[in-house]
Amino acid sequence: MKEGRADDSVRRILHVDMDAFYASIEQRDNPALKGKPVAVGRRAGRGVVAAASYEARVFGVRSALPSHMALERCPELIFVPPRFDVYRAVSAQIHTIFRHYTEVIQPLALDEAYLDVTEQWRAYGSATAVAESIRWDIKQQTGLTASAGVSYNRFLAKLASGQRKPDGLFVISPRQGAAFVADLPVEKFHGVGPATTKRMHALGIHTGADLKSWTVPELRQHFGSSAQFYHDIARGEDHRPVEANRPRKSLGTETTFTHDVVEWDRLAAILKDIVRKLAAGCVQKRIAGRTVTLKLRYAGFHTVTRARSAAFPTVEEGVLLSMALELLRSFFPLDKPVRLLGLTISSLVPYDDGTLPVQMGLFE
Repeated sequence: MKEGRADDSVRRILHVDMDAFYASIEQRDNPALKGKPVAVGRRAGRGVVAAASYEARVFGVRSALPSHMALERCPELIFVPPRFDVYRAVSAQIHTIFRHYTEVIQPLALDEAYLDVTEQWRAYGSATAVAESIRWDIKQQTGLTASAGVSYNRFLAKLASGQRKPDGLFVISPRQGAAFVADLPVEKFHGVGPATTKRMHALGIHTGADLKSWTVPELRQHFGSSAQFYHDIARGEDHRPVEANRPRKSLGTETTFTHDVVEWDRLAAILKDIVRKLAAGCVQKRIAGRTVTLKLRYAGFHTVTRARSAAFPTVEEGVLLSMALELLRSFFPLDKPVRLLGLTISSLVPYDDGTLPVQMGLFE
C-alpha cells in the first residue's frame, strides 16, 4: 500500500485486536500471574474458559473449552473469576484512544474494533504509522499489548491482525491482497465458520484459489445470499464500510447450571433472575425491544429456541417475565433435563423514560 502517494480511491482500514484481553488484564493486575498459564472462568463443575493467556494456549486451552478439559490439558492452569466491570472500563479507555485518531470506529467486542483512517492517515505519514501509534498509546496508557492489521478493506485487515500475534502488526497492500487470499485455507477466512468450511471442503473448495474458480451463480446454489461475499473475498475484495455507531440488534444473558434441572419451580426461579438482569441491562443501555427469545439447552448439548413478540417495545420486567414464562411453559413436559437457560431481547428501539407506548402486554 503506497501510502506516501495520495490515492483517494484506496481505503485505509485498521483492525486492532487486544492480545488475550481478559487474561492479560488479570496478569497485569496480579504480577504473581505473569508468565503462568491463566484461564478466566470458573474452575468447578460445568465451568467454561472465557479467556486464556498465551502461556495456557500453548497447552491447547482456548475460550469456550470446558474447564475440566482445560485442566486435563494443563494441570497447572490457574483459574481466576471474570471481572467484566474492569474489562469494560479498560475497553472504554482503549476506545478513547481510538477516537483520538478517527471517529469512524466499529467495535466488534470489548477487545477489538475496525477503524477507518482513510481521511486521517496523511497526518501520520501512513496508515501503518497510525496503527503503530495506536498500539504505542495502548501500551503506555493501559500496560497491555495490541496486535493490528492494516489493509484496504475489513476482511483483509481482520486477517492481517492475526498474522503476528501477540504484540504484532501486519500489512496487506492492494497489490498483495489477491495473492495472500489465494494460498489461504478457507477455514482461516473470517466469515467462513465451521459448518460452511465443511460444506466447502465437500465441494472441493479448500483454499482461496479454489473458491475463486467458482462463479456467483454456482456459489449461490450452495451458499445462497452469501455467494457474492464469498466470490469477492476470494479475490481480496470487500466493499463493506466500517460502520460507526452500528445499532445493537439484540441483548441477552444466560446461565449454565452446576447440575441439570428438571423442576418447573427451579427453572422459573432461574428465569426470573435472568429477566431481572436483562431488564436492568435494557434500562442501562437505553434500549427497549419487542421480541423475546428463550434458549434452552438440554443435557447432551441439544439446544432449542422459541420466540414471542409483543405489540409494542418494552423494558418492563413484569412484561418480559410474563413472555419468558409463557415460552418456558411451551417446553413442558421436558424431553430431557436442562443444563442452560438464556433469554434475548431483539427488535430494539432507543428508549427514554416516558417515550414508550403504555399497552405493553398485548401480544401479536
